[in-house]
Amino acid sequence: MRARDLIKLPGTPGPLNAITDVPGLTVGMVTLNHNDCAETEAVRTGVTAILPLGRDGITQSVAAGIHSLNGNGEMTGSHWINETGALGGPVMITNTHAVGTVHRGVVDWMAANEPVKASEWLLPVVAETWDGYLNSINLPSITTLHAAIAIDAATSGPVAEGSVGGGTGMNCYGFKGGSGTSSRQVSLGGTSYTVAAFLQCNFGDRHELNIAGVPMGDLDVPYPMGQNDWILRDRTATRIPGGAGSVIAIIATDAPMTPHQTSALARRVPLGLARTGTTGGHFSGDIFLAFSTANPGELDSGFPMVEKDQVALKNLSFVPWNWMDEFYAAVVQCVEESVLNALVNNETMHGRAGSMSPALPRDLVVERLKRS
Repeated sequence: MRARDLIKLPGTPGPLNAITDVPGLTVGMVTLNHNDCAETEAVRTGVTAILPLGRDGITQSVAAGIHSLNGNGEMTGSHWINETGALGGPVMITNTHAVGTVHRGVVDWMAANEPVKASEWLLPVVAETWDGYLNSINLPSITTLHAAIAIDAATSGPVAEGSVGGGTGMNCYGFKGGSGTSSRQVSLGGTSYTVAAFLQCNFGDRHELNIAGVPMGDLDVPYPMGQNDWILRDRTATRIPGGAGSVIAIIATDAPMTPHQTSALARRVPLGLARTGTTGGHFSGDIFLAFSTANPGELDSGFPMVEKDQVALKNLSFVPWNWMDEFYAAVVQCVEESVLNALVNNETMHGRAGSMSPALPRDLVVERLKRS
C-alpha cells in the first residue's frame, strides 16, 4: 500500500511513481534486519545505492547541486559538487556510523570495476541518517562488501519502500519511517520530462505530523521514542528531542539543467517536507542533492587526455530559467509524497534493547481524513 491508495495527491506521477522513472537511473539496496548474539543488540540498518546513469554510465558526471536546511548530518563529496557543479559515481545512503565504511566500499568497488577512473581520484557521495534507536549503531554490522552489493543490485524497476536499504532502522514523526520515493511528469517544449525524489526519512516529532493538511500528531498510538531514558537508562534527566534524526533527499530529473538549476531544485525540498509538518529541528541533518541526467559527461573533469591544441569546448543544453516553475512544483509534490510513502508503506518494527517503532495507523488516518 502506498500513500495514493489512501490520499488524493496533486500532480501526474510516472509509471512507477518512483525515482527509477528517470530513464537510465537505477537503485539497489542491502537490508540488514536480524538480532545479534548479545541479548539486547539488534541490527536494523542497511545501504541504498542510487546510480544516476546506471552501471554503464557510472564514470560519467552529471550536473548537480546541494542544499542543506540544517547541517547536523553528513554528505561526503559535497565540496567537490559545490566546486564543479558535477556529480560522478553512485550516491550512497546509510546510517551515521557507517559512512566511512560505505565510502571505502565504493572506492573498493570502483578500483575493482573501473580501475582507470579509480587511478585518478575518487570522492564518493555518502549520506546518512541516524538509526540508533532501533539499531545497535556502534556494531560494525555494515561492511565494505555491503556497499558493493548495493551497487551491483541496482536496477531500473520498482523501488522498495519503508524499512529497507539505508532506511531500515529509521523513524519519522514518531512512527516507523525509512525509504520513500515518488515522481512527477512535466511537459515542456513538446517533450515530457520526469522529476523524481528518493528520501531516507528519519525526522519530525509526533506532534508535528500533517497529512494532506490534516493534523495527525494526536493519533492514539504509542510513542515510546518520546520517553526520556531510551539511550542511557541512568540519564533520566536527558530528553532526546523528538525531531532528531535527519532526512536525506535525492532529486533526479532527465530535464537538461545547469548546476545552478539543480541547486534551485534542491532548495525546494524543504517546501515539500513542510507540507508534512516538520519545522526543521536543530538535531536533524536535513541535506538534499539534486541532479540532471541530461548532458552526461559534459562536466567531467578528469586528467587531460589530449594536447592543448586539440581541446574542444563543451556545451550544456538547459531549461530556460523562466520555465522552471513546473519543475519546482514537481519537486515539492514528490518530496511530500515520498515522506508519506515511507510512512504508509511500512510496518511496526522492534529493535535494540526492547525498542519499538509503531507503524502509521492507516485506518485511523483514513478515518480522520474523511472527517476533515
